[in-house]
Amino acid sequence: MEFLRLIIQYLFLLILFSTTSLSLTPHKIPRLTPFYRTRQYRLSSSSDRTSATSDSLPAQFKTYYYNQTLDHFNYGPQSYATFKQRYIVNSNFWGGAQSNSPIFVWLGAESSIDSHPLGIGFLTDNAPRFKALLVYIEHRYYGESIPFGTMKEAMKDETRGYFNSAQALADYAEVLLYIKKEYSAQDCPIIVVGGSYGGMLASWFRLKYPHLSLGALASSAPILYFDDITPQNGYYSIVTKDFREVSESCYQTIKKSWSIIDKIASKPYGLSILRRKFKLCQDLNSSWELMDYLDDMYTGAAQYNSPPEYPVTVVCGGIDGAPKGAHILDRIHAGVVARVGNQPCYNVSAGEMSGSPGEDDDSWGWDWQSCSEMVFPIARGNDSMFNPAPFNLHQYSHLCIDTYGVPPRPHWVTTYYGGHDIKLVLRNFGSNIIFSNGLKDPYSIAGVLENISDTILAVYTQNGSHCLDLNGERATDPNWLTEQRNKEIEIIQGWITQYYADLQALKK
Repeated sequence: MEFLRLIIQYLFLLILFSTTSLSLTPHKIPRLTPFYRTRQYRLSSSSDRTSATSDSLPAQFKTYYYNQTLDHFNYGPQSYATFKQRYIVNSNFWGGAQSNSPIFVWLGAESSIDSHPLGIGFLTDNAPRFKALLVYIEHRYYGESIPFGTMKEAMKDETRGYFNSAQALADYAEVLLYIKKEYSAQDCPIIVVGGSYGGMLASWFRLKYPHLSLGALASSAPILYFDDITPQNGYYSIVTKDFREVSESCYQTIKKSWSIIDKIASKPYGLSILRRKFKLCQDLNSSWELMDYLDDMYTGAAQYNSPPEYPVTVVCGGIDGAPKGAHILDRIHAGVVARVGNQPCYNVSAGEMSGSPGEDDDSWGWDWQSCSEMVFPIARGNDSMFNPAPFNLHQYSHLCIDTYGVPPRPHWVTTYYGGHDIKLVLRNFGSNIIFSNGLKDPYSIAGVLENISDTILAVYTQNGSHCLDLNGERATDPNWLTEQRNKEIEIIQGWITQYYADLQALKK
């Protein structure tokens, strides 16, 4: 009867959406990753797929594979199937189990962990001070940790149901128990660290598995961008604010450009005119493709607006530095050249940070996650420099049904992890979580920006960007960034010191 009910519900949704007039443009979820890569994740039906690349690691980073359980929450026969989950260990700095030296764990998110040990300089910079064992665990269905061969095979209807954040957290728990046993490190405290979606996982892991993790550093974790907790237009409002603070004329130019693009596109041979004006590598099928490319560039510049480059300043420098009297779209193109570089032609089908996933590309995974539980209702409001675009759950559900055969569950994250009334709830329940943010990051609108208790703390900077605190130290780092990292280290040191005192008291 339950199966029949689901079939009827599914058919009802198909009928509902097939009789509703919807504009099927992709819902954009600006990418959730601590690394600035040439990719913007969004639901797409394009068959033009590109492959990811991997980086080699120094010898001190050793790669291992754990025989991971497929389904932690079911006792059916298939649940006991296993797959190889990759994790990387660096023991060069570790003080050893005898000294109960800590274990710092990077919770991999929606990408391969190939480059993470080198990219997350915060861990390698501070491991010597703490004499910490460094562990990097890959998220299931990403990189080499795919249960069913290739990502394409893993995305089949009957298998992708095992692909969700709750299963991923349980994976981390199993791997960490195994590592503690293998290294005889039962009394070594674990600090979990993550950025962006991984930051969300780190905070949730501390709440769900407090017996395994002493604390969590959750960098740029937008855990409040679900349901109606955060204003839907918050992300694009901050992007707009970032540009306007750099240059009012730049902001005004961008805001006016959208209608001009549409006006030119509506004329005979208008798309060809736009192609020539922006030196595009291929013909445009619609003005949306060009506007989507520019949207990617602006949001990426704001989200990763880090020193010393400051991409927003670079883009606006190009726009404002165009010759006096230049056409408004020539000024916009000058911003593209300033940001991307002077190229023979520009590929808008990929976008500055966009792309469609290849057979084994991580983008397949995030497309699925954002069509199942990670539903960010991001909209563009009238208060931004972008064309207004409200979030339409019906339209989004239609796209997900068309792509995966199932509608998203937009309320599941707050049901399973919480989020509503977070101050009231976590004040009396959680502990030892750092929520770090940079307020230039558009995702900070959905971050925790106020202390919840004496041990659940918000550490932020006015000028910081997405996961900037996780980058390695550089001589050019401004004082405010150094102070942010030092504060985080001081908090973590306090947790560990208290842990050692409590452990010693229990052993007396």
